[in-house]
Amino acid sequence: MAKKKKSKVKENAQKVSYTDITQSKKKNALTGKEYEEKLTLLQVELVKLQRWIHEHDLKVVVLFEGRDAAGKGGVIKRITQRLNPRICRVVALGTPTEKETTQWYFQRYVPHLPAAGEMVLFDRSWYNRAGVEYVMGFCTEEEHREFLRSCPEFERMLVRSGIILIKYWFSVSDEEQERRFQNRIKDRTKRWKLSEMDLESREKWVEYSKAKDIMFAHTDIKQAPWYVVNADNKKRARLNCVSHLLSMIRYKDIKPEPIKLPPRHKKVGYVRPPFEDQNFVPEKY
Repeated sequence: MAKKKKSKVKENAQKVSYTDITQSKKKNALTGKEYEEKLTLLQVELVKLQRWIHEHDLKVVVLFEGRDAAGKGGVIKRITQRLNPRICRVVALGTPTEKETTQWYFQRYVPHLPAAGEMVLFDRSWYNRAGVEYVMGFCTEEEHREFLRSCPEFERMLVRSGIILIKYWFSVSDEEQERRFQNRIKDRTKRWKLSEMDLESREKWVEYSKAKDIMFAHTDIKQAPWYVVNADNKKRARLNCVSHLLSMIRYKDIKPEPIKLPPRHKKVGYVRPPFEDQNFVPEKY
């Protein structure tokens, strides 16, 4: 009898704990206000990190990979929103030219690597060869195998040269990607985000999954591991990714010197031309 009572108590405890988890998720639902507040705090830290990178001549490379509509562009936009574009810049390369297709595969990415005091965010990167190029047949089997062999060595070389290399994979479910694609179709301001390649990728969901697993098996290395971001919830994905990025680089708040605006020079013997001679934009709003 004692054993039966214990088992019932344990079963009820499991049910309660599951209910508590479900309820806690609902209670912890992120409101728009909470999201903006948390994002602002993280962006303040990004400004501190930017100054640290600049002052200490760090070289930082962050790769953003994942399925179409996974939210890579959204998090990149929030990272760069309040940063100096001369220090933190985005690289989003298009289709390689005819000349570039004859070069060493990594060659067109090398010129975009950071100099001292810079952080570069790659919106898709050399991993195109392991993903879209492989799945869509834009590279040969031998080129794909060579990439899997050479990519880890290329990244180890970058790390040995002093580059801080951070790699993010944005993971989104089939259902959520479908919802975002439908939203892009309906919203004219977002339709440009949906390319013919994106539509084809929907048909090859399984092939892309296999390609990603092969890629991880070869390139998830100790010197530059992959970090997976659960991206089904865009707001949480952005906050989690930015928070993790901040944790990857040790930095301190280098407070700038106080700024005092100098007084304006007094106008001496200068007469400005009449405003009527200038072409003003019509004030419609």
